[in-house]
Amino acid sequence: MKALFFGTSAFAVPSLRVVAERAQLAGVVTQPDRRAGRGQRLRGSPVKAAAGDLGIPTYEPQALRAFAREIQTEGFDLFVLAAYGRILPQELLDLPRLGALNVHPSLLPKYRGATPIQSAIMHGERETGVSIMLMDSGLDTGDVVLQARVAIAAAETYGELHDRLATLGAELLAETIEIARSGKLVGQPQVGEPSITRPIAKKDLLVDLALPPELVVDRVRAFSPKPAVRAVIDGETVKLLRAHVAPDGLLAIDELIAPNRGKMSGDAYEQSRRSAEG
Repeated sequence: MKALFFGTSAFAVPSLRVVAERAQLAGVVTQPDRRAGRGQRLRGSPVKAAAGDLGIPTYEPQALRAFAREIQTEGFDLFVLAAYGRILPQELLDLPRLGALNVHPSLLPKYRGATPIQSAIMHGERETGVSIMLMDSGLDTGDVVLQARVAIAAAETYGELHDRLATLGAELLAETIEIARSGKLVGQPQVGEPSITRPIAKKDLLVDLALPPELVVDRVRAFSPKPAVRAVIDGETVKLLRAHVAPDGLLAIDELIAPNRGKMSGDAYEQSRRSAEG
């Protein structure tokens, strides 16, 4: 099968490798290089780097409809998308003979959109999963081909769950590609109450330590290790990486990043505060 892969973030890299192994991967479409870091240098996406390692050409189109016109005679059998960051227009979705697959890290229709992993943790979910769907022009509204469920551990962070779901998504995608190869690629309409997530905003990264401890812990987990929530302790803004609810029901901070001191345990931070006081 001749395939084209769309992806940008690290979540998509395991899926990219699966497509490269199981199909004739003609190219990889990713978001354009962006400025990052203190020097604001242009950096390619994790998918672009992985495609380079595999020797696969990459495309970084600004205008997807124009890109669709450029490749319309290429004769693609399958598109695969994972964490690309843009909705494909119908002009692109109409091109592949077998359809376009999306690897989405939620139990659709819950948590459609940009931040399904963070949202599941932030809302205290104890279960999530991966859905492989046949894309349509809506926001994660296509028919589901395969779906797998996993439990979310009580202390699991975004980074940890992200990596587990990236691996699970690639495994499920491998199954789906074999289904497509057999000519039996069909999906079922999504069932349940939809919910929509949104990109991370600055307000999401500020947490009030006066909130119920359970809510604070879930917010910390949802954005750890990066970008990490911020909290103010005695006038100082710190990044919280790990926290839990102590047996007495109070919030316990396990790990944080303090200004000019780097990563440290909550106990070490408390000791440094006391030393500074006197």
